[in-house]
Amino acid sequence: MNNYSAFFTNGWEHIVDINAYDHLLFVMTLCAAFKLTQWKQVLVIITAFTIGHSVTLILSSLDIIPTNPTIIELLIPFTIMITAIANIVNYDKRAKFSDAKFKYLIALIFGLIHGLAFASNFKFMLFGDDIITPLFLFNVGIEVGQLFIVFLFMIALWLYTKVIKGEHLKWNIFISGAGFGIAATIFLNVLNG
Repeated sequence: MNNYSAFFTNGWEHIVDINAYDHLLFVMTLCAAFKLTQWKQVLVIITAFTIGHSVTLILSSLDIIPTNPTIIELLIPFTIMITAIANIVNYDKRAKFSDAKFKYLIALIFGLIHGLAFASNFKFMLFGDDIITPLFLFNVGIEVGQLFIVFLFMIALWLYTKVIKGEHLKWNIFISGAGFGIAATIFLNVLNG
């Protein structure tokens, strides 16, 4: 069972590793539009993202769906850019697509895409016939890593809104704008690379 701990560790490291900044960027951009009082919604949306990437991890690990690294490398920053745009356009509660259920659905769908990026890492680690335990541990590692990042993000948001007395709208615009800019740079580098 000791070998299985590597799956949890690898899932955790895949999220918290600074070299995996595209996933960090997505999680932070995804959370940018939420206020401190909406922490339960943040937990649900992060879990929806985990469910999405778990599905594609399973399908990819069983060779049911193929993975094309070039397309995935383009889609990951694209999901960040779409999320950033949605955060700003739909910030107004009266906006058509500001509904929480819609945001959960988008996180789930984008999780499917991000799961394909996790799949190559996961498939490399597989050994033996048991896929359930490694997959579960890998996903738990990813979820714990995401929750850790969200926790740090919410502390930063608390400091900004409660200590500095900053406006949440400005926070959302800054984080979403930075997310869009970095993701657009990644997208263009992959496109031109």
